[in-house]
Amino acid sequence: MRAVPLGKPSAIAIAAITVIGVISFLWPFVAPADSFLVMNSTETPLLFALIIPLLLVTVISQISDGGLDAKTIALLGALAAVIAVLRPLGAGLGGIEPIWVILILAGRAMGPGFGFLLGSISLLASAMFTGGVGPWLPFQMLAAAWVGLGAGLLPKASGKRELVILSAYAAVACVAFGFIMNLWFWPFSLNLPEQITFTPGASAGENLLSWIRFSLTTSLGFDLPRAALTVILIALVGSPIMKLLRRASRKAAFDAPTVFIETQRIS
Repeated sequence: MRAVPLGKPSAIAIAAITVIGVISFLWPFVAPADSFLVMNSTETPLLFALIIPLLLVTVISQISDGGLDAKTIALLGALAAVIAVLRPLGAGLGGIEPIWVILILAGRAMGPGFGFLLGSISLLASAMFTGGVGPWLPFQMLAAAWVGLGAGLLPKASGKRELVILSAYAAVACVAFGFIMNLWFWPFSLNLPEQITFTPGASAGENLLSWIRFSLTTSLGFDLPRAALTVILIALVGSPIMKLLRRASRKAAFDAPTVFIETQRIS
């Protein structure tokens, strides 16, 4: 039972924004030294920060081809509110953020479409709640949407095997989120050592190694605690939360069409 069905139009829309999103993150490795993106690297995040929200709006409208009814919106709002409240609890605590447990489990239980929406909407709500609005926000929204989407696309499993798969996915996703988010500002970071700085015109392999070194030395200390906490919480509370979400999906009957029956008035 999936709260937001992922039909063909939805899949096409998500694929389109994923392509644009990959370009927005990976341009430092593929853009020629004389390209607009490199020559105006300090403005590049602002460019993509304008493009990504427009694409997200399109994707949201496409995902609704299966029907975003009041029950789905209510559940999305409730879970997004939970994430928005939980996120500040991890601020300044070495990357310890419990929000990824909710996002990954919800994406798994409710489907990839729901996970994609929850990832983007919850990060937006969190930023509005904490005042964390800036050019980095669209990148965070897109990366979190990918995390929720990926959780919904994991292979079918049940019981302990499902928890093992979710834990492994959570470990990879939490570290990958930190590495990917480094790409939005790393190319124009100043006063970095030569080994970890972005070099316009260098080969993709050279800049790739520089980015990996940069991530290992700057963000890994935040990424690993984030991954460890998420894996531990999934092992402890993953099963009951999944049961709760799936029970809510069944009771809400998201897939059941609304039927109006004409009744005969008795005089």
